[in-house]
Amino acid sequence: MLTGATVLASSSDGMAAKAAEAQVDGPAPDLASMQREKVALVDPPFVHPHEQATKATPGIKEFRLVIEEKPLVIDQDGTTYPAMTFNGTVPGPLMVVHEGDYVELTLVNPDTNAMQHNIDFHAATGGLGGGALTLINPGEQTVLRFKATRAGVFVYHCAPGGPMIPWHVVSGMNGAIMVLPREGLKDEAGNSLRYDRIYYIGEQDFYLPRDSKGVFKSYASPGDGYEEIMEVMTKLVPSHVVFNGAAGALTGDKAMAAKVGETVLIVHSQANRDSRPHLIGGHGDHVWEQGKFDNPPAKNLETWLVRGGSAAAALYKFRQPGIYAYVNHNLIEAVILGATAHFMVEGDWNDDLMKQVSAPGPIPA
Repeated sequence: MLTGATVLASSSDGMAAKAAEAQVDGPAPDLASMQREKVALVDPPFVHPHEQATKATPGIKEFRLVIEEKPLVIDQDGTTYPAMTFNGTVPGPLMVVHEGDYVELTLVNPDTNAMQHNIDFHAATGGLGGGALTLINPGEQTVLRFKATRAGVFVYHCAPGGPMIPWHVVSGMNGAIMVLPREGLKDEAGNSLRYDRIYYIGEQDFYLPRDSKGVFKSYASPGDGYEEIMEVMTKLVPSHVVFNGAAGALTGDKAMAAKVGETVLIVHSQANRDSRPHLIGGHGDHVWEQGKFDNPPAKNLETWLVRGGSAAAALYKFRQPGIYAYVNHNLIEAVILGATAHFMVEGDWNDDLMKQVSAPGPIPA
């Protein structure tokens, strides 16, 4: 099981995978007899406890998301954005199930909110990904169930219709779900791959207008900022591009921890724009750039692409200690607009991999 960000490996055989395949393609099972599990979600970049591989037959995984409309501080200058969120975080929590499981989501729109909301799961089949069945007013809740028929990492987001769709998405209403193969991750040759830790990075573009003095505007509620924010949005030039809701959200004392010799799975989503993740000083040992685990992973990538409206997954085994910057390699967005995170890696230095042969000094005459 995974605790916080640390995963203990679990074994599996082919029986559960075959059972899941039969459920995907065969007659509907008796849901009343299926095992249910209530899953407590955690705030990104962390991920709730889960098995990497499972021998269990498919079951029903119960999740709960509460929609919160609230201001968020999005940079180190204290700039606030009138955000809309799932469970109060940007991105919303990462959900993890296995292929063949049923996802049963309770979506809650408290009466303290002002707007309609819903949820579109890119992992789901039919009904606008669930968006057509989950539109709820303030003071309402609904329950959606869908079968996880495809393995991979997928975006979910709010999609209430028309111009509300991009506005809600770029106001923070997006997250991801990971559907693991029942036998766990595999390399291109079918060998098992496991991770010691998992982190979820949700990249977010914000579009805040400035006043006549060049200062970012603030709004008491999302609705108050709608017209001016929409005007900035239609120019397609974000004011901020950040990881996990704010510039600096995953740096300094909030850096993601790891140790030399540990393998880390990085799930990265972008619900609206393309991104180019790059781990400075490291690589993508195995990368599912398109986010789908039935496809063989690419190997040894320096930079990979996360297409707008999708998620990717990358495995890397850390080999040296130190601070690793994880960036969107549009370096303007990384350095100036905020799309930078840090990994803090503990362990012993390996001179064979890198060594300073001579310290900086004067050029010899």
